[in-house]
Amino acid sequence: MTEQTIGQSVLRKEDMRFITGKGQYTDDINIRGQAYGYFVRSTVARAGIVNVDVSEAENAPGVIAVLTGRQLADDGLGTLPCGWLVLSKDGSGMKQPPHPVMAADAVNYAGEPVAIVVGESFQAAKDAAELVVVDYDEKSAVVDLATVQDADQLYDEVPGNISYDWELGDKDATFTAIDNAHHVTRLTLHNNRLIPNAVEPRAAVADFNPATEELTLYTTSQNPHVVRLIFTAFVGLAPEHKLRVVAPDVGGGFGSKIFVYSEETAVSWASRRLGIPIKWTAERSESFLADAHGRDHLTEAALAMDEEGNFLGLYVKTRANMGAYLSTFASSVPTYLYGTLLAGQYKTPSIYVEVEAAFTNTAPVDAYRGAGRPEASYLLERLVEIAAGEMNLSPAEIRRRNFITEFPYQTPVALEYDTGDYNASLTRALEMADWDGFANRKAEAELRGKKRGIGISCYIEACGIAPSQVAGALGAGVGLWESGEIRVNPTGSVTVLTGSHSHGQGHETTFAQLVSSRLGIPVEDVEVVHGDTGKLDFGMGTYGSRSLAVGGSALSRAADKIVTKGRKIAAHLMESTEDDIDFDDGEFRVRDSNLSKTFQEIAFAAYVPHNYPLDELEPGLAEKAFYDPGNFTFPSGAYVCEVEIDPDTGETEIVKFTAVDDFGNVINPMIVAGQVHGGLAQGIGQALLENCVYDDTGQLLTGSYMDYCMPRADDLPDFDVDTTVTPCTHNPIGAKGCGEAGAIGSPPAVINAITNAIGVRELDMPATPERVWRAIQEGGRS
Repeated sequence: MTEQTIGQSVLRKEDMRFITGKGQYTDDINIRGQAYGYFVRSTVARAGIVNVDVSEAENAPGVIAVLTGRQLADDGLGTLPCGWLVLSKDGSGMKQPPHPVMAADAVNYAGEPVAIVVGESFQAAKDAAELVVVDYDEKSAVVDLATVQDADQLYDEVPGNISYDWELGDKDATFTAIDNAHHVTRLTLHNNRLIPNAVEPRAAVADFNPATEELTLYTTSQNPHVVRLIFTAFVGLAPEHKLRVVAPDVGGGFGSKIFVYSEETAVSWASRRLGIPIKWTAERSESFLADAHGRDHLTEAALAMDEEGNFLGLYVKTRANMGAYLSTFASSVPTYLYGTLLAGQYKTPSIYVEVEAAFTNTAPVDAYRGAGRPEASYLLERLVEIAAGEMNLSPAEIRRRNFITEFPYQTPVALEYDTGDYNASLTRALEMADWDGFANRKAEAELRGKKRGIGISCYIEACGIAPSQVAGALGAGVGLWESGEIRVNPTGSVTVLTGSHSHGQGHETTFAQLVSSRLGIPVEDVEVVHGDTGKLDFGMGTYGSRSLAVGGSALSRAADKIVTKGRKIAAHLMESTEDDIDFDDGEFRVRDSNLSKTFQEIAFAAYVPHNYPLDELEPGLAEKAFYDPGNFTFPSGAYVCEVEIDPDTGETEIVKFTAVDDFGNVINPMIVAGQVHGGLAQGIGQALLENCVYDDTGQLLTGSYMDYCMPRADDLPDFDVDTTVTPCTHNPIGAKGCGEAGAIGSPPAVINAITNAIGVRELDMPATPERVWRAIQEGGRS
């Protein structure tokens, strides 16, 4: 008998190698004879390139070559694509300038690669990069998002610097609701720009074999198969069958390692051109400059209500910063991952959203943990909190009056929620937070000269990013299914191959638990393999909290196929019929008899086929499956944040944070709690500390940890987390996804608590001590 592991906090299988220093990250990979790359980056935000003088650098000690963006373009390589087509209101396609692998004629943000120095050592390459002289024809940078349409036009093909002007929803019905409403709550806010800062910086090791013309790239990617596809189909680096992409252990991604960047592309090209392996690992300052940033929205919104506080209509107008170029999936973030979530948990009958995507001379902006969903939840939950005060309703009551209670529910912004119980999550969160006892705690804090506040956030997100046909109709350039394969060895142990990628989520444990429970074998007998295009069928990688709901569902289907074939083999071995064979807990049994075979016995028989007809069954026991979801999954939850503020300094302390999430069926509660904790830390970081700032010339002012403040352990409280369960109705696991929830629900809860404490209506993130102190002094918006 095998212990059922679904729902158990099995210790993570992968952790032993990580905590003992045995993990293998990209920078740990060294190939005999490798050289080292270092990038020459633009020192200005906007300029024409007059000349790149590499003569002194080429003659520096230890330098093998200096290769420029002009040489790369002359080699005929393509540009980096954006994989999601968004249409403007008039039906025209989004406008986008070419995104060069390295700049040849012009630079458009500080930090853009201009050349790569290849040296015998890292230090030789870095020192020589200082000797490359680039003659720039500098121009005025466009940085201010609010005035971007009135600034210089950055690209000939993009009038007004607007890539697209997108809309969703019923404009007439929404404006009618606003015009006829009893009350309209209005809000203007900025969702602050963030820099991802994964523990492991991006890295690449490219190895071109001139004899076979095969290129192998080891890289820090969340989706190596997509890297291979783009390198082949768009950049033209190598044919698909000659290109292998390996993403080994990856130290965090948070979305920033989904994309195909200039650096791994240029390193691969340089390896092919020079015929030698080349390694590049980003320095932290490069990561600040050139990793895709997140968020950065300017938004105004209006929420219409009747006399009872029932929502009637919601209007949202957003301008989203795209940076200098459209990154791999950038166009989808402020549109289909944002506008479609503006219903939230509420039955608002009419919603209309319009989004302008603007180019600026800053680093490209793309998905960052939550990707559009945090921006939508922050806007909506701040608006609802303010509306509660203006309607003289408690924050909990206004939400309860407007919760969706019947499912499935078709929102006014395209999505259909399959299931949920929002009131159950809110009720549990309020109980855990001791909401009713807050007044006493507030009074006690006042005796100590502190201001105490409490805030609620009720979020929803769409995960899984599917189905492919719907996503394709909305502009996605790739299918959004996932693949999985289960290979049963003759002794009954199992190798699982998945197109999903793990970079901290614990897939090697969760997928093992899933397959173990389905096949009735010990978790220890399941090995999970991922991240290597040379070993796996095509897969779509990990993002959007899709791994279990989509990748796990593919493995569930593969397990079904394994069991189906096992039943056929068992029927022959036990002289029965397939219909009379039951499978449970690792045993195939003939119904209404004492005849049985273990999973291991059937596995051995599959490879030693002496007792079943080969004309009916092939030898072996291995199955593949693909899974394309019928809908998104919709995790949701209720968060309560309680803060205490020192009015003399503006310093905010989070004294209690409660998170109750509905992730559907949970495989490993410990891993889920860890994912929630990490997301909460990032969301609190955005709310209180993190802020990416450029000056008027396009120089990054927050280019190091001296200026970009990250959350530390002493900034965070002990989190109280719990779950409610309404299983997803359309995948075989019933799972919804958990990886992004904490980062989505926490920022509005924190800001709602702070504004409650200090008695102001509006306060933009991050709520730094200075900003909070000024708000207290001014008694209004900071």
